[in-house]
Amino acid sequence: MTRPVSRWTILVVLCVSLLIVALDATVLHVAVPALTADLHPGAQDLLWIVDAYPLIAASLLILFGTLGDRIGRRRVLLTGYALFGAASALAAFAPTPHVLIGARALLGAGGAMIMPATLSILRQVFPDRRERALAIGMWSAVAAVGAAVGPVLGGFMVEHFWWGSVFLVNIPLMAVMLVAGRLLLPESRGGCDGPWDVLGAATAALGVLGTVLGVQRLGAGSAPLDAPVWLPLLAGVALLVAFVRRQRRRRHPLIDVRMFAQAAFTTSVGCIVLAMLALVGLELIAVQYLQLVLGLSPFDTGLRLLPLTFAAMAAGLAGARLLQRFGPRRMVAGGFLLTALAVLSLTAMGEHDRPLLLTAAFVMLGAGLETTLFGAYESMLSGAPAHQAGGAAAIGETSYQLGAGMGIALLGSVMNAAYAPRAAGVGAADTAAAGQSLGEAYDVADRLGGGSGAALRQAARHSFVFGMHLTLLVSAVLLVAGACAALRLPRAMECAPRETRPALSRDAQLPARQAAPAAVRSGRAAD
Repeated sequence: MTRPVSRWTILVVLCVSLLIVALDATVLHVAVPALTADLHPGAQDLLWIVDAYPLIAASLLILFGTLGDRIGRRRVLLTGYALFGAASALAAFAPTPHVLIGARALLGAGGAMIMPATLSILRQVFPDRRERALAIGMWSAVAAVGAAVGPVLGGFMVEHFWWGSVFLVNIPLMAVMLVAGRLLLPESRGGCDGPWDVLGAATAALGVLGTVLGVQRLGAGSAPLDAPVWLPLLAGVALLVAFVRRQRRRRHPLIDVRMFAQAAFTTSVGCIVLAMLALVGLELIAVQYLQLVLGLSPFDTGLRLLPLTFAAMAAGLAGARLLQRFGPRRMVAGGFLLTALAVLSLTAMGEHDRPLLLTAAFVMLGAGLETTLFGAYESMLSGAPAHQAGGAAAIGETSYQLGAGMGIALLGSVMNAAYAPRAAGVGAADTAAAGQSLGEAYDVADRLGGGSGAALRQAARHSFVFGMHLTLLVSAVLLVAGACAALRLPRAMECAPRETRPALSRDAQLPARQAAPAAVRSGRAAD
């Protein structure tokens, strides 16, 4: 028997794991110009370089989340560490765009192994809801840090080294995590009987892949009637419907779809989708605004986003206390309303920099969204049985990714519809090219030069700011709708009486068909 490991030590390992994965989701964004100059990818290749990671990660979350419930969550997590490190090395030295796309896809597969495993192990290690709320607050704060620090770290690495260096950071970190996870993390299974439904897992993976791919293509500006959009979207939705019907018929389903009959679980999932829908679309527009309208460098852009990160960290750390005091309903609804207020305040931003207003809005935005996501994740995870923790975590993370894709599609479509720069003396062809994006408009303006170029540049900036304001108003409406939806959550945080729980041994978890450890058994009874 090995020496018992504190569950708070286990939490540190899980948080560092999540930090690396969250960081890698955004670290590449500022490296795109450098890798474009080096590898010369086509337009479709560049799209896949950016999209391969989140697309593959989203499609495999349910597969690996439910597999961890069956064969062991630590086993899946350690495999994810190894795959993530190897894929990072391949991406750092990729000689062609296609190799980089493949490496990014492998990174997505590794991330899909890591993300649900961290949350499901956390659910098992912290059966007491009060302690689990504090742990989830730390977990979600780390996720916010990783996503926001990614552009800052990426900008620093690109300015001092080459674009591939943004991936090299992962290799030593994953090597350390592989050893630490092997020594410190307990094995954790869901105690599920019956065979693993391979066909069901594949159906879910292909369904999510098609749905997210179709949504992303809509966000890229494709017409809704184009076959590359509606074919994968319809096929994905049909496969997801087939997956749900299959799970309802099976004696030993991968995911117990009866969880969705619980108002708290379903509402929490919906709130995660709405929160991410607002956040990712806003982040995309904010980065373009800071760089192209205000003229900030990638590194300075990352620094401007840091107040959002710090506010999210503070909200995550205070989340457990807020949840106990106000309950899930008021906490999630209040987070949505605070975020809506932040979004509305951003409509005061124009073509000139107002750093104090921007900082205040980002602080409210970070605090509001983190409060919302914390309350939603905690309610979702607490509403799921402990033996379904992997599946529930996978559903939450899939909702996260789906909301992100929908946010880019919806808010991006609003932005594209509103952005239409026109200037006197500029031909129809140049006007059409300038209407593709603000960056393209600047290129056309530089080529024209003189008064026409200056007029086009000013018109493009004005049109972009107008489109940004309209997009912010649409986002605020969605956030208010989220606050209304949150009213279906429980009014108070229901907790079982506190119990004295021993520290967990790394080998404490018994095989699936044997009795669970005393701490986990008592946690299930409490739930």
